[in-house]
Amino acid sequence: KLAAEFPSEDIFLMTASPVIKAVTNFKQVSKTLEEFDVEEQPSSLLEKKYPNIRVIQSGVKQLKSDEHKIYTEDGKEYIYEKLCLCAGAKPKLIVEGNPYVLGIRDTDSAQAFQKNLAQAERIVVVGNGGIALELVYEIQGCEVIWAIKDKAIGNTFFDAGAAEFLLPKLTAESRETPIECKRTKYTVQGSEEKGRPAAASDKLGSALGPDWHEGLHLKGTKEFSHKVHIEILCEVKKIHLQQEFIQLQQTSLTFPKGEKNAEPDEVLWPVYVELTNGKIYGCNFIVSATGVVPNVEPFLNGNNFAVGEDGGLKVDKHMQTSVPGVYAAGDICTAAWEPSPVWHQMRLWTQARQMGWYAAKCMAADAVGESIDMDFSFELFAHITKFFNYKVVVLGKYNAQGLGSDHELMLRCTKGHEYVKVVMQNGRMMGAVLIGETDLEETFENLILNQMDLSAYGEDLLNPDVDIEDYFD
Repeated sequence: KLAAEFPSEDIFLMTASPVIKAVTNFKQVSKTLEEFDVEEQPSSLLEKKYPNIRVIQSGVKQLKSDEHKIYTEDGKEYIYEKLCLCAGAKPKLIVEGNPYVLGIRDTDSAQAFQKNLAQAERIVVVGNGGIALELVYEIQGCEVIWAIKDKAIGNTFFDAGAAEFLLPKLTAESRETPIECKRTKYTVQGSEEKGRPAAASDKLGSALGPDWHEGLHLKGTKEFSHKVHIEILCEVKKIHLQQEFIQLQQTSLTFPKGEKNAEPDEVLWPVYVELTNGKIYGCNFIVSATGVVPNVEPFLNGNNFAVGEDGGLKVDKHMQTSVPGVYAAGDICTAAWEPSPVWHQMRLWTQARQMGWYAAKCMAADAVGESIDMDFSFELFAHITKFFNYKVVVLGKYNAQGLGSDHELMLRCTKGHEYVKVVMQNGRMMGAVLIGETDLEETFENLILNQMDLSAYGEDLLNPDVDIEDYFD
């Protein structure tokens, strides 16, 4: 976007990774809903397309904002007029530096994970967001103990009702063939042969795209298809290596079967997880899928950034940080403007793309001294994804975020087919979750955006016999 806005200026893209993530197959589904694939491409493709872009492959060591200078790991320095920080986020590991704890956030760590899984008989997955959900669904031939801090699975995206709707898919033995994935994969040439060092947590790769598990062979050693046991309302209290566990003289548990309580486990495992509910399970390794923290480290030192409660760099409604000439977009930033009542920030691909595009527009407007309106994509929170092979659309305050107890929910659910939930407040639609092919996303998007009073329709709003799209067309 910057290259198009400033065709005669030099634009430098500094990246620690040899590949860049490009948005492909972009589809505008509705006013605010966008669907796209994320594809890794060699950075030369970008330079070919825009002759004024130079990609500099090196990590950033330091920012000296008072001198408008960036220092890179390879010892060079660069002067900028305007700077936008898009360094994303890094996985929030439950414990740092433990060889049995793997964080998943990028293509490198996904490969490390697959290598370990090939020898695994049992793993523990910790976390309850999108990556944990997909992971547990995709893993076969390996016992999975899934520890979540909430009452229901997938809490970042769903409520307990949606979780109930999805659960049968998790335990189904036979899988329908997955829909072919249209993303091509690009791997760094030659990196395999050189025996690339294991992805250390400080060497971050690029973040995973929305269908990162495609093409990874996620199968453990055991011959059954799917075994998942969910431990709810708990977190990891402590992780014990084998020796420490033996000295503890505690009992660990076997994989729970059916209604019976788990028996003491005779097997010795490389690592043990003690949960806050008192249970201890042994396993081959632990996957930490517990979300991300903004990657602000290299930029804070010596610069006066205002930082949000979540650790991100605060940005105003023109994506500017508190440091003059420095903008930020995507996972690294914290939206510090007064948001629309039906938008909230979530560290997702869709928002990163919108913020990056809008930040470039703001930088361009500022350069020529024009004022600019907030981009329309920040009017309504809208995200489209796939879980368990179902299409999932979330709109507005889909989990009644910040609405307190002053709201009501309406539900329609056809087992194995669709799940529709709307969040209402004072007769107005504030949010919705749509799972399956419901064809309601555009209608609901409009009803949330125009805040029409729907109290007259009552329950009929979700009546399957009423063709609601036609009605509000």
